[in-house]
Amino acid sequence: MNAKELNDKTPDQLRDELVALKKEAFNLRFQQATGQLENTARIRQVRRNVARINTVLNQKAAAAASDA
Repeated sequence: MNAKELNDKTPDQLRDELVALKKEAFNLRFQQATGQLENTARIRQVRRNVARINTVLNQKAAAAASDA
């Protein structure tokens, strides 16, 4: 997932994606705590994707506020 793909989505789609990623992050942390996590790099990928989505949402909100 890159920023260009995220910019094309609506804020509602981004929020849905954010909820899904946060659930995945929770499940990955749970797997890590129980020793079942195989792909440890996935935690980093999910955290960065969450940050990307939050950044794009903030940019869209700032753009909407400046338009008003």
